[in-house]
Order: sequence, then C-alpha cells, then structure tokens
Amino acid sequence: MSITVRASSENNGDLSSKNGKIVEEEWNVSDTALSSDSTLYENSGFSERYLEKSKLLSIAIDEIGFGKYQIGLFFVAGFGWLSDNAWPIVTSLILPRLVEVDGVHAPVGKGPYLTLAQNFGLLAGALVWSLSSDIIGRRWAFNLTFLCTAIWATVAGSSPNFAAIGVFAALWSFGVGGNLPVDSAIFIENLPSRQKYLLTMMSGFWALGQILANLISWGLIGNYSCSDSDTVCHKADNKGWRYFLYTMGGITFLMFFSRFAFRVLESPMFYMARGDDEKAIENLYKIAKINGRPVSITLEQLQEIDRKYGDQEIVPSKHAHLSKYKLTHIRDCFASRKLAISTSLVIFTWGVIGLAFPLYNAFLPSYLERNGDANKPLPVHLVYRNSLIVAVIGIPGAIVAGICVELRIGRKGTLFISLILTGVFLYCSTTATTSNANLGWNCGFSFFSNIVYGVLYAYTPEIFPTKIRGTGVGLAASFNRVMGIFAPIIAIYADITTSAPIFVSGALFMFAGLLTLLFPYEPRGKSSY
Repeated sequence: MSITVRASSENNGDLSSKNGKIVEEEWNVSDTALSSDSTLYENSGFSERYLEKSKLLSIAIDEIGFGKYQIGLFFVAGFGWLSDNAWPIVTSLILPRLVEVDGVHAPVGKGPYLTLAQNFGLLAGALVWSLSSDIIGRRWAFNLTFLCTAIWATVAGSSPNFAAIGVFAALWSFGVGGNLPVDSAIFIENLPSRQKYLLTMMSGFWALGQILANLISWGLIGNYSCSDSDTVCHKADNKGWRYFLYTMGGITFLMFFSRFAFRVLESPMFYMARGDDEKAIENLYKIAKINGRPVSITLEQLQEIDRKYGDQEIVPSKHAHLSKYKLTHIRDCFASRKLAISTSLVIFTWGVIGLAFPLYNAFLPSYLERNGDANKPLPVHLVYRNSLIVAVIGIPGAIVAGICVELRIGRKGTLFISLILTGVFLYCSTTATTSNANLGWNCGFSFFSNIVYGVLYAYTPEIFPTKIRGTGVGLAASFNRVMGIFAPIIAIYADITTSAPIFVSGALFMFAGLLTLLFPYEPRGKSSY
C-alpha cells in the first residue's frame, strides 16, 4: 500500500512547503517498519479506514521526529510513573507509625485495612480515568489525576483518627490509579517509532518515586516519630508521618502545576480515532512547530481515505459519545481471536503481579525491622535508610530494561527473564540471617522488579490500538488493583510474622514469567496505531 502525501504553503502554515511550491512525496508503507503492523493488529478487528489513517499519522509523527515537545512530555508524563510508585509506598511507610494513644492509631490487627482502602481507591481510579481517557480525551485525565491526589493527600496529614486516614488514602489513591493508563497512552501516541524504547525507560521515574518517598520519610519519619524506647506514643511526639504527607502532597501539587507550565496537547491519534481529523491535523502542526520540523500530512489526505471507504462519519460531541459508549470499547479489546488471547493473558499477568508485588512492598519496612541482626529489630532510621538503598537500585534497572527491549529477545524475552529472577531473589531473601544480607537480596529484587514494571508498562499500551488504548491498559491496571486488594486481606487473616508472604510472592512472580511465553505479540520494531 502506498500513500501520496502532498502539502502546500496555503495549508495551516504547513512547515513542509518550500518556497510556496507544492511538496509531493510518496510513502510505500510496505517498505517501512509499519509493514509488520499487519501482524500486530489484524484487519478483522478494526476497519481498513482506521488502520490506513493510523498509519498515515504514524508516518507524520516519525517525520516530525523526537524533539522539544517529546522531551518535555517525557518529563511531565514521567511524573505519572513517579506518583504511581511513590504513593503506595507512602502508605506502607506511614502504617507502622500509626500508634498514637491520643491520635491516629490502627486497631489491633486492623492495620492492613489502610492498604485495603488504598487498593480500593486505586481500582476505582484505574477504571474511571482510563475509560474516560478513551471517551473525552487524554488531556483532562492527564491533569486531574494529580490534582485529586495532591488535595486529598495534603488533607490526610491532619487526619484525626484511623478511619479518616483510611478514607483519605482511598481518595488520593483514586487519583493515583489513573496515572499509568492515561500517561502511557498520551506519551506513546506522540513518540516516533524509533524512540518507543523510551516508554520502557520511563520506569526510571518509577524508581525515582520510590527513592523520593523513602528519602523524605527517612528525614521526617525517622526524626519526628516516637522513639523505640517509648512505651506509649503521643501525638505531639509523632508528627513525622503528618509532615511526610504534607510534603508529598506539596510535591504532587508542584507536579500538577508543571503540566500547565509545559502545555500538553491532546493526542492527534485520539482525535483521529474519534473521527475529528481536522483537530488531529491541527495538533500535528502544533507539535511540528514546537519541534521546528517539517510535516507533510494534510487534512486532504485523511479526507481522501474517507472518500475511499465511504462518507466520513459525523464527529460526535463528547456527550453523544458518552451516551453511545456502553461496552463498545471493552468489546473492542477482544475484537479478534489473537487480540482476545493477548488481552486476556496480559490482564491475567497484571493480576498475578498485582497480588505478588503488594505482598512484598506493603510490608517491606516491617519485614526489614523484624529481620535485623540475629532477629534484632532495627532502629527506625535504619529501617528507612535500608528502604532508600533498595529504591536507588531500581534506577539502573530502568536503563537495562530500555536496552534489552531493543535486543533480539525483545519485550517478551526481557519480561520473562526479569520476572523469573525477581522470584528467585525473593526466595533467596528468606535465607538471610543478617540485616545486611537481607538488604542485599532485596536490592536484587528491586533491580529486576524495576525491569519488570518498565517492560510491562511499555508492552501493554503498545499492543492496543489508539481507539481502545486507555480502556485496554485500564482493564489490565484494574485487575492488577483487584488482586492487590487481596494482599492486605491475607495480612489480616494470615500469620505475617513468618516468611510466608515472601514465598507466595516469589512463586507468583515466576508464574507470571511463564505466562509471558504465551503472549502472541512482540511489538519490537513495530509502530503502535
């Protein structure tokens, strides 16, 4: 299939025109990397018109290239990865400090209810924000998720009791739950095909979120909490966790405002998927202008495709689109046999990891505290210092992930190896007899688990077309949160003073690794439409 792209200086200030003359260029799609996309998205599931327009826009984005706009988007979207990891860790870091006799204290055996409330919020957020991003657009959800998180996290710092902080944790987590489904969609839809690996390297921000949370908690919770020697903890002596929430809420406000300092445009791919070709072209030209690069695509080219396949559909209003939505986007995630198998396996894998990771992460501080030298509890400041060290190890994991996904083993091979090794390191951590040995094994876990999340967060949006990308990622993230709900339930009813949660978590990671061998798609070297 070939597509002739024309442009002139009379079209919206087209950057491709030269001396007012018409520029004409023919692209043979079969000769580009896009040719392999026919095996990624089968025509049986999506209209020929949609696929042809998607390829044309993908060519235009490749032509614009990686420039100022993508660099700015890399950082403001990266804050979503940072927030997604930081806030669940915030919950696990403050939980051991909720022991005030005259303030917030967790009832005996009920501490994990805070994690449970958080996971319910994450689940609701993943569903609502991801589905809305496919209906009303990525941009609104992209900005509002941070505002929701910042407001309720700051308010949570003044919680009068355990029930209140549980409610606020659910509310701030509602905002956090939408970060990855929305941010990954808007980022990948503006990336040239040669820079798709950057979506994997976004996990560096995920590791930074863990570092940020642990670093601040080390300084605030470690220095402004009740002493280990205190038999009774009073509110006045235990303000560290409140200062921690105020600080993290303030940082989230700053990240929210940064998304206005750098103006994020609605995805051209999203506009095209909705049938609004004019706005899609308009935003492409804006991106090209920011990058200072030429772009050859014109509105006429998209209209030619409409004439080829019939009259263009009337562009629906946002409200009309909402009323017609129903379950169409969800059904489209299973539009063909191959896509249905892929969607099911990816969702199930997210769910398995969704149970495995909280079992490890939610109770890491208390686990480290129980497993000090010869089972001697560690001082508070050492607990948070060790958590910080584990977090820092995740940074090189992100770099390795970005390199490996472009090698012959691709996304699937990298995901399989990293999941298996994540489980291995968790098993090894149960053999530790000193705090340093335990710390070392957990550093290995942090390294490989960061590779896992880097690849998984990139692979998932890559295998879904634009029109259902938010919904597809949202379904996977939602099942991840559903399974995450079981982690605190296990903690409530099981004996977590043993290494049992670590054994279960390790087995689940290894099982998830085996599941990746069944994935039908390998997106390496392909464009995502």
